[in-house]
Amino acid sequence: MAMTGISCSFSIRTHTDTSFSLSTSSSSSRFTTLNRTFCSNTNKKPLRSNRRALKSGSSSSSYGKSREEIEVVSKKRSKDERAYSVPDDGGKGDTARSQSAVFKSLGTQRKEKKSIFYDSKEPQVDSGNLQVAAFLNAVVKVYCTHTAPDYSLPWQKQRQYTSTGRHVFNSIAVSDGKLLTNAHCVEHGTQVKVKRRGDDTKYVAKVLARGIECDIALLSVESEEFWKGAEPLHFGRLPSLQDAVTVVGYPLGGDTISVTKGVVSRIEVTSYAHGASELLGIQIDAAVNPGNSGGPAFNDHGECIGVAFQVFRSEEAENIGYVIPTTVVSHFLNDYERNGKYTGFPCLGVLLQKLENPALRACLKVQSNEGVLVRRVEPTSDAYTALKEGDVIVSFDDVHVGSEGTVPFRSTERIAFRYLISQKFAGDVVELGIIRQGNFMKVQTVVNPRVHLVPYHIEGGQPSYLIIAGLVFTPLSEPLIDEECEDTIGLKLLTKARYSLAKFKGEQIVILSQVLANEVNIGYEDMGNQQVLKFNGTRIRNISHLSHLVDSCKDKYLVFEFEDNFLAVLEREAAAAASSRILKDYGIPSERSSDLLEPYVHLSEDNQAIDQEFGDSPVSNFELGFDGLLWA
Repeated sequence: MAMTGISCSFSIRTHTDTSFSLSTSSSSSRFTTLNRTFCSNTNKKPLRSNRRALKSGSSSSSYGKSREEIEVVSKKRSKDERAYSVPDDGGKGDTARSQSAVFKSLGTQRKEKKSIFYDSKEPQVDSGNLQVAAFLNAVVKVYCTHTAPDYSLPWQKQRQYTSTGRHVFNSIAVSDGKLLTNAHCVEHGTQVKVKRRGDDTKYVAKVLARGIECDIALLSVESEEFWKGAEPLHFGRLPSLQDAVTVVGYPLGGDTISVTKGVVSRIEVTSYAHGASELLGIQIDAAVNPGNSGGPAFNDHGECIGVAFQVFRSEEAENIGYVIPTTVVSHFLNDYERNGKYTGFPCLGVLLQKLENPALRACLKVQSNEGVLVRRVEPTSDAYTALKEGDVIVSFDDVHVGSEGTVPFRSTERIAFRYLISQKFAGDVVELGIIRQGNFMKVQTVVNPRVHLVPYHIEGGQPSYLIIAGLVFTPLSEPLIDEECEDTIGLKLLTKARYSLAKFKGEQIVILSQVLANEVNIGYEDMGNQQVLKFNGTRIRNISHLSHLVDSCKDKYLVFEFEDNFLAVLEREAAAAASSRILKDYGIPSERSSDLLEPYVHLSEDNQAIDQEFGDSPVSNFELGFDGLLWA
């Protein structure tokens, strides 16, 4: 069943006050962001057990060719839990993986059958202290044309499709002419246009920045005509439990604006579907349905407290929706203002274990009921030189860390330790109080965004590829796994993708995606989705390194070593002669992606590359399966 969803955008306007303000608008988005959960083939595939426990509702067609909503279920599925299948316009379906809970973003249908018009003179309804006119008069519709990469055929893109969204203005202390919207609404966007409510003119918008982790994007509209009459609404403080909340949007059930009311149920670190991240989120019990995605949530004073962006779907739960709080929104905007671009939310890069057991604390010589044990440190994190396995972190910037991995939050609450890390910016220096072999000391380290060995999103939108005598090599990525489906990837490679850590920045898992059949590669035609480990005896660091090794090779043979000691050998001169014919036969414009035309730069830290270890560390807290471990 096709679903219609809205998203929200904020227009940034100059404001001298220190408080934030925004004016509402609306947007409708039709493409889905698959976060490593669905297969893109037309046939339904088996349920997958994946690392992420949520799905975001509109996005990268790279992940799904026509999915309209995204869902994630827990790895261990109970009898009364169901898997969701989301068909596209052509009747294609995607079955969600199993997990105990389903975080589902509020996606939209791919082809809108109705145009939405609003009468500026429509009657006002009483909504307490909220000024309904502000909601209606500030509606902006965003039209986006998406052209997603084809990860299985990385030299081309998929057929373009369009989406619409409803967005909200905002006024923060930055320059005029900017909109804030959901990142999945404009992912792989080749053209973005916006239209004010009651206007019949569309204005071109430009994407300035996309925050994948927080599912927020910054747009600019240069036309002064577009901004006439835009009145800002204010950002409110972070609400308290039981505070009233009103969600505004265009959910299923009609074409006019919808207002639902509820209360704030919970405030905690929440998994964000679109970015596979964990940031502060507000849980509400107001009805949030497909179409509310990105819609503003207001308190009783008419202040915007956040943006609706995902829901929890389960047969055991009802009315659980989530809102991106204004603290996350302001972090994104401050990041952009400070750096001129979005740099991301940092992480510490450590796997932690709770210290609730008294005997465990005594063994580690921890005198009080506090601290978390460092079980593993990512080699690519700055903390790798400051922390050691076996250290106990007892404070973060002088804030004491409890034995459950929580820190004080507001007056009488506690929140996950990683909340403090998410408040920092890339490059910030933090001070950790640690106990090492019974001795207390303080160490300093820098926090930066995490380096993923297998990325969730492809920077620049187009994957790298290299074709050698019909052998197609490309880096392994989550979009490629989604597109190929797990049953064609292989358990060993999936295990590496889920649990391996990058040993150095720039490391990639390079795979032979497929073989374009030709007489020069006879015997290798059935190879596909296998990791290439070495070329002529040299271990491969990334696809740029492989391209460099092939270009500089003077040997008679090209020898590729794969998993399980499988070899693929080509005669170098014959391979070079056949390459142009293969490209012509398969209609491929180039033997490599444009990024591989740049000279290869060897980094000294690349020498740290060693044989991959896997199964040693999870990628997110959803794969731990044990509440005693935390990923920071």
